[in-house]
Amino acid sequence: MRTAPGNLRPGVARALLAHLLALARARGYTRVSLETGTAPMFAAANRLYEAAGFIDGPVFGGYPESPHNRFMTLALR
Repeated sequence: MRTAPGNLRPGVARALLAHLLALARARGYTRVSLETGTAPMFAAANRLYEAAGFIDGPVFGGYPESPHNRFMTLALR
């Protein structure tokens, strides 16, 4: 997920993430996992996911494990 440069800071990414998590809950999912990066350009995304309650999780989905990937997960209630 990435926010267009002209839409940074008004909460677009936070609103999109909240909507996606609400859909996942409504569909009965119990966990959401994601892959993001570790480079400085991913710092805002990592803060967003951490603020939403995501924690570091296991590698999944055939992604390669590397120092450039960060895997996060969130248990849905």
